[in-house]
Amino acid sequence: MFSRRHPILFFILMFTGIVMSSFVVISLAVMVSLSPEDLEVGEGVGVVEITGVISDSQQVIDDLKYFREMDEVKAIVLRVNSPGGGVGASQEIYRALLKTRDIKPVVTSMGGVAASGGYYAAAATDGIVANSGTITGSIGVIMGYTNFRQILDKIGLEPVVFKSGEMKDAGSPTREMSEKEQAYLQQLVSSLHDQFVRDVAEARGMELDVVRKLADGRIYTGEEAVSLGLVDRMGNLEDALEWAAELGGLEDDPEAIYPPRPKTNMIDYLMDSAAVRISSIMPQPEVGASFIYKMGQ
Repeated sequence: MFSRRHPILFFILMFTGIVMSSFVVISLAVMVSLSPEDLEVGEGVGVVEITGVISDSQQVIDDLKYFREMDEVKAIVLRVNSPGGGVGASQEIYRALLKTRDIKPVVTSMGGVAASGGYYAAAATDGIVANSGTITGSIGVIMGYTNFRQILDKIGLEPVVFKSGEMKDAGSPTREMSEKEQAYLQQLVSSLHDQFVRDVAEARGMELDVVRKLADGRIYTGEEAVSLGLVDRMGNLEDALEWAAELGGLEDDPEAIYPPRPKTNMIDYLMDSAAVRISSIMPQPEVGASFIYKMGQ
């Protein structure tokens, strides 16, 4: 065996391998644990990210507040890679952005997709930059659920419901919907849609009728969105940073400053990554009707 014939060389190789492995683990742990609070930063542009389905607004609101109060940050870029999400969460982010842009300039950088609730948020900023192939628009509201009535009939299950009012279980997946309920839920969808259209028109300085014509749920490429007035410029994240820096009175090539995140150790990082991967491949249950500003599926 090699270890018997060349014991010294074998020992050197083993020692080198152990040292290199330890160095990689320590380096990764340091990278994971390091947060912007550990670094001294100069003046720059804060970057707030909206990634994935918008189900909760708290992190984005906290990040915006952090940069509003940070003197070194002269402007903010909202980086959006989202197909949209919950109505309430999208509206909360919209309001937080309106508040923020009254204090510091905010520019949106659209990634691959910034649609529906993602566009709702972007509309509240001072300017929007998109790639020519960005998928955006999808201004609209969708409500959907799966009706299990026929399955319940086949297996002999009969749901029993006690309710305080006629519309309390409107949209129930266990029975057919009445015409009155359909009209009621459609009215809710239309009301939420009107709010979406109104807020986009107000924040973007566009005519209400113009936005309404564009807001039939269809998606647009970034290039189309520019020609329609929904987006201001073509460009990527770097272009958005430069525009925001200009609005904030900074020099060219601005420093991008990201909000701090809680420190974590390597084991927590690996466990969290595994949990995210598992959740991404597991089927998501549908739990009844809900209203969402999300690109149609």
